[in-house]
Amino acid sequence: MSTTPPTPRELDRYRERVDRFMAEIDEEYYLHFAGLKPSLELEPIYGSYADLTELEQARTLGTAAEVDPGVRELWRFACENHLAGLTRSHAERNAELEASLVASVDGGEVAFRMLRPTIANEQDRGRRRRLEEARNELTDEHLNPISLEAVGVERQAVRALGAESYTELYERFGFELKALAGQCEAFLESTEALYEEAIDRLFRDRVGVSLDEAERWDVARLFRAAKWDRWFPESSMVPALEATLADLGLDLRSQRNIELDLERRETKTPRAFCVPIEVPGRVVLVIQPQGGVDDWAGLFHEAGHAEHYACTSADLRVEARRLGDVTVTEGWAMLLQHLTVEPAWLNRRLDFPRPEEFAAEGAAELLYVVRRYAAKLLYELEFHATPEPTELRPRYAEILGDALKIRPSPTDYLGDFDSGYYVTGYLRSWAFEAQLREFLRGEYGNEWFTRREAGSLLRELWEQGSSLNADELLREVADAPIDLEAVSSRVRERLR
Repeated sequence: MSTTPPTPRELDRYRERVDRFMAEIDEEYYLHFAGLKPSLELEPIYGSYADLTELEQARTLGTAAEVDPGVRELWRFACENHLAGLTRSHAERNAELEASLVASVDGGEVAFRMLRPTIANEQDRGRRRRLEEARNELTDEHLNPISLEAVGVERQAVRALGAESYTELYERFGFELKALAGQCEAFLESTEALYEEAIDRLFRDRVGVSLDEAERWDVARLFRAAKWDRWFPESSMVPALEATLADLGLDLRSQRNIELDLERRETKTPRAFCVPIEVPGRVVLVIQPQGGVDDWAGLFHEAGHAEHYACTSADLRVEARRLGDVTVTEGWAMLLQHLTVEPAWLNRRLDFPRPEEFAAEGAAELLYVVRRYAAKLLYELEFHATPEPTELRPRYAEILGDALKIRPSPTDYLGDFDSGYYVTGYLRSWAFEAQLREFLRGEYGNEWFTRREAGSLLRELWEQGSSLNADELLREVADAPIDLEAVSSRVRERLR
């Protein structure tokens, strides 16, 4: 079978079709999740662009990437979407089941997808436990068999792509998984005592139990943080975002390539999301404000994505506009999101009573999440190295339980995954954001987010899209490598 590298003209044609494919897919997601279209019709789009992700196409791009590393992102796109195509039916079956399954709890019924939100809002611990048990039973009976089948299909396909394992494939894409795993192990060790103290205090305050007493069905309740909701009203969300961007020299309403979808629709998803339909020509920020801590954080996170995509240069190739290191766009999203727990920002934008207390709680939450993702990466590396996936069921609970001091359900050993090692993007983005924030504070002061000079620098960096990976970008700006210990320093500062 021929794997002759494509010509420059063929590569340009491939880039053009990738750009159009992603635009059509993103617009379909927008129409459905914004409540403008009842069904999500992806199959016709994938069918029209089937040539982009055929096995032979992926192999050909792999040959080209050996000669020209600049082609590596196109190769990764082809491989990831080839794998996704082979397991799309499994994902669709699981999605249909998630939408239709109903749990019977205490004589009533709860839709499967509403179980976790219901647990978060339930004050009675006994009922929280019963809801959690019902979710686990449905997961094991209906979802896990399909997921296990998909793992087998994916592993066979990875070998057809020329790699012995999923991990090896991503290392060939340039993912430095072993080095990041080493950072994760060091982070878990260095923050263990800090975590136990901080999260114990948070459990006692919000849930009324100690860390030793806490169970997995208490975690969603922990993160609900309902006592702060009244300080984050729905009516102030968009004005606060607009004012924050204005301080940085950005007029959100005048950015013609950013559409604000603010209309209320019954079928519109309640959480803010960003859709880069054309980069940078048409970026849609979809909002259905509900209010509350989580909703504000979600809006600012998606606004970070929107500004990054909208400011990206139109002259860049599709690799730098739409593909590249996801750490970069996630880092920009985190930079704006974390303003919502920044005392200086809270004092400027909200009539907030105890900003330092709220920031300390936010630091404890961040520590929990980063430790969870650090453990997830270690688990995923083991999972992809083990021939028999079911053997990892107890290891999932063991690895995450050791990190969080709360044992998760082993039933989630197949479902608690981010495809494409996306877990690395989140981990690195937290470090990237913490280090970039320190640089901005050093250059422009603690209230850097009020300085137009800071906004000018951000726009210059956003204009590069994903031309540089996060390591290269951070070295260019702050002359430092990405280091998870920056998250530890940030947390310690807030908890002091």
